[in-house]
Amino acid sequence: MLDKFKDECGVFGVYGNAEASKLAYLGLYALQHRGQESGGIVASDGGTLRAARGMGYVADIFDEQTLAPLVGTSAIGHVRYSTAGESRLTNAQPILIDCVHGQIAVCHNGNLVNERELKDWLSSQGAIFQTSSDTEVFLHLYARSQAAHAEDALIEAASQAQGAFSLLFLLKDRLVAVRDPHGFRPMALGRLGDAWVVCSETCALDLIGATYERDVEPGEVLIIGPDGLRSVRPFPRAALSHCIFEHVYFARPDSLVFGESVNQVRTNLGRYLARESRVAADVVVPVPDSGVCAAVGYSEGSGIPLQFGLIRNHYVGRTFIEPQQSIRHFGVKVKLNPVRSILQGRRVVLIDDSIVRGTTSRKIVKMIKAAGAKEVHVRISCPPTVSPCFYGIDTPRRNDLIAATHTIDEVRKYIDADSLQYLSMEGLLQSVNSHRERYCTSCYTGRYPVPFPRDEAAFLQLPLGLDTRTQIDR
Repeated sequence: MLDKFKDECGVFGVYGNAEASKLAYLGLYALQHRGQESGGIVASDGGTLRAARGMGYVADIFDEQTLAPLVGTSAIGHVRYSTAGESRLTNAQPILIDCVHGQIAVCHNGNLVNERELKDWLSSQGAIFQTSSDTEVFLHLYARSQAAHAEDALIEAASQAQGAFSLLFLLKDRLVAVRDPHGFRPMALGRLGDAWVVCSETCALDLIGATYERDVEPGEVLIIGPDGLRSVRPFPRAALSHCIFEHVYFARPDSLVFGESVNQVRTNLGRYLARESRVAADVVVPVPDSGVCAAVGYSEGSGIPLQFGLIRNHYVGRTFIEPQQSIRHFGVKVKLNPVRSILQGRRVVLIDDSIVRGTTSRKIVKMIKAAGAKEVHVRISCPPTVSPCFYGIDTPRRNDLIAATHTIDEVRKYIDADSLQYLSMEGLLQSVNSHRERYCTSCYTGRYPVPFPRDEAAFLQLPLGLDTRTQIDR
């Protein structure tokens, strides 16, 4: 499998449309890139909430028969890749419960840094957890609340959470959207006729023909019900910390994220990369699909022509069976194939969005050289990734991040490139135009905007004194 950070999760909600569950199904299709492990939809007919969840892609889970019972004019949906909790059906979302406040369902994009503390306290008070997901914490806090109104109980529950959370709650007659005060993960608000739509990315609005209105603001709670839309801001203000990796890799390039065009930002990344790391070459080749926008910018900035020297197989699916007699670099070759006529005898600038462990980059470089390339110069459209993320991205432990334990030249030698350069932090921040101060860059700097309640060294998962330089198979 490709050596990339795993997309976190995607959420989608609609209120006020007779085909709410079918719209949620389509919305999840558009957000499939954010999670391929499991998915689910909960719908309300104004009196009862009904759920359908399953493992796999949206197309594997839902059909006409599955959607038929999900009647009602409001629904929320979720696609998941686990960043907290095991990969099993009980962890699929939305999670639906019935408690003293009535039925409620929740889906979550993000990660709580104080999950362990909250779970320990709740367990000591008699709470029994049915999942290993941090999302369930919200429901236990909600059920225990003594607040007179469900909305106040939701706000009370969310107020105790620390970290990243873009949440959708569905009650029998209301849809509630909550975004953490730092605004780590994106959340957009749209309109479809008289209906309201809330989702992780605007590409989901485009698919169903909805109009983008604005982002759900950091620290905002939107309550959408029979009386329309109401906004409250119950949380203390906090420094904005939008995840910059959404622009680098996660989000679809046709989305607006944090108010910016993802396509434009990624093209800017390539332009700045060309300014900082020019090299004599014949052709710019992107690693598809995530390197394409940056490669366009690099080509424009350098004057070197862009050609698609690697072709991606889009129909591989999640798993494949490897032959008993192993084929060299099989896992990469089943997804990518070089175009020999473009690469042979040429000096290639290979553009990718990131290097995580380095294993896939190494295989791709060797594949391009085997196709006849004279030189391969690797250019990465972000700074070296040196720290894990704890705000909703499934990243390896720090000692598995090759840039955290090796110099750039050591990485270059390992991936067998003729040269290797990353985009600078200044170039990265320049690419997001005038809003550079709003972004979290902890995966590149190791500086975390929300402190960990427990020992930070344990979270960083790099044992002190461990020499990791011998762990790379040379």
